[in-house]
Amino acid sequence: MPPPVRPVRRLVRWALRGLLAVVLALALWVGSYAVINPPTTFYILAEQRRLGELDRQWVSLDAIAPVMARSVVAAEDANFCDHWGFDMAAIRAAINEGGTRGASTLTQQVVKNAFLWHGRNWVRKALETLITPLVELTWSKRRIVEVYLNVAEFGEGIFGVEAAARRYFGVGPEALSPVQAARLAAILPSPKARSAVHPADYVRRRAARIMDGAATIRADGRAGCFED
Repeated sequence: MPPPVRPVRRLVRWALRGLLAVVLALALWVGSYAVINPPTTFYILAEQRRLGELDRQWVSLDAIAPVMARSVVAAEDANFCDHWGFDMAAIRAAINEGGTRGASTLTQQVVKNAFLWHGRNWVRKALETLITPLVELTWSKRRIVEVYLNVAEFGEGIFGVEAAARRYFGVGPEALSPVQAARLAAILPSPKARSAVHPADYVRRRAARIMDGAATIRADGRAGCFED
């Protein structure tokens, strides 16, 4: 007759099974968004409860002006096509500067927006670090840009480039000009405090740099991973 399983061993076994179930569920969730459009996010739900109504309409990357995709990549992560989710050069530069600059890649921002919550804490950052390689493994670069442009906040109650293009410029996302695309990308770090329609000097200067950057990554091939 085998000896009875000790309670501690049983507890450890169930804990491991529970952890495995959580990991598998997370992997399935993340992997499903490679083909299924995220219906909402934690932040969008919170804003919907606060405001009561949001302006958001999903649109495929094929229906977005290519210059818009290049603009957000140039603004947020110019080496997007060259890394696997983490830009080590940017991280080292941020460390050398004492953490005064950001080093989050476009993929990390998508992970935060699509799967996690806003705010700075170690739990969220740890989860972001775990999920980011999984997104890079299961999604295409083109899909990452597409999801980013559809869940990013562009203003009070305005989510996604479709809503932003129509609200600010009266055009569909497919008709955005280089200047309009650059201005939308320029307000993304602080969309509630900056205006794409009546840009302050800082937004104008940033938009000008983004326009140059968008043209540069198109010319040197750094936009190739998300363009047809």
